[in-house]
Amino acid sequence: MKTIDEILAKYRDRSELIEILSEIQENFGYLSEENMRRIEQVLKIPLVEIYGVATFYASFKLRPAGRHTIKVCKGTACHVKKADTIQNCIEELLNVKDKETTEDGRFTLECVNCIGACAKAPNIMIDEEVFGELTKEKVEKILKDYKA
Repeated sequence: MKTIDEILAKYRDRSELIEILSEIQENFGYLSEENMRRIEQVLKIPLVEIYGVATFYASFKLRPAGRHTIKVCKGTACHVKKADTIQNCIEELLNVKDKETTEDGRFTLECVNCIGACAKAPNIMIDEEVFGELTKEKVEKILKDYKA
């Protein structure tokens, strides 16, 4: 793992801010306030500008993610097949809302526009594995298996 200063040593210009933030997130898993303040100090980019970019793009995370990321598909097919019910079930079972991480750091919940498995709606994706044709009972079993 690189240090923040090793990453910043490669960059000299605010026009590279997206690349800087991407590399920092890839290295540390998220964009901490400490790291964004270091960007401000080293590259003389105002903190408000750094936060503006970091919050504009949905791919940037300002908090550490859990060991497993659960993506609930909210695309049209999933929506029609009651994706809200699946989301509510997960929220209740894990005591989290969209973009939150469980207290134990095991799961992060994210609602996404589409995961590309419309034929098996409603769907979720945990890390890189897709689970389709979901019911509340199936979701309960999947999460129980991941907790084990």
